[in-house]
Amino acid sequence: MNTFNQFGQPIGEELVDWQPRQHPDRVVLNGRYCRLEPLRVEHAGALFAAYQQAEDTRSWTWLLREPDTTIAEYSQWIASVCELSDPIHFAVIDNQTQLPVGSLALMRIDPKNGVVEVGHVHFSPLMSRSPLSTEAQYLLMRYVFEGLGYRRYEWKCNSLNEPSRRAALRLGFQYEGRFRQALVVKGHNRDTDWFSILDKEWQALECAFQSWLATDNFTADGKQIRSLESWRETRF
Repeated sequence: MNTFNQFGQPIGEELVDWQPRQHPDRVVLNGRYCRLEPLRVEHAGALFAAYQQAEDTRSWTWLLREPDTTIAEYSQWIASVCELSDPIHFAVIDNQTQLPVGSLALMRIDPKNGVVEVGHVHFSPLMSRSPLSTEAQYLLMRYVFEGLGYRRYEWKCNSLNEPSRRAALRLGFQYEGRFRQALVVKGHNRDTDWFSILDKEWQALECAFQSWLATDNFTADGKQIRSLESWRETRF
């Protein structure tokens, strides 16, 4: 609800006792199917092998850099980013195999305003047709909202990246608009679509995630019984 100043001008909802939030840490986040742990050079070999399971390099199309061609090259990239305070990269570890199968990051971290973005999402084929990709996203969201108390969680993608747009909406992000000619990536224009989840939306979303991730929501061969969207509609 808007409040007004002495001139009768609307100045937005008052945030009583708001304090800047903690900067995210390099923490381990445990789930039923996977865990997130800070990305390290030691992950390079298994992660590179996981990405090599793909038939082609289409999963790199929307990333900001070109595919790595050797383990050494990929190791060098991890070494260049693994100690940064922003972005903070996490490896997704499959709890069954104990091997890394993908990565993602918290970025554009703004503790003063309680805002952070998830990005650098690169999941290998070993995460396909499994709950791992959803749980990995859920674990990071839960850390941001419950562990850190942030107000806003962002998702941004190339407006032409339809799989990313669908993923954001499936996970419960709300579409906010398009920033035209936002970037030049690999010599091409990029219009960027913005999505977000707010803290006041988190409780209902978390209930839907927990219901979807429950073991009784999957058949013996790993197929979902009810979609995440249907659980969310039930909760709302």
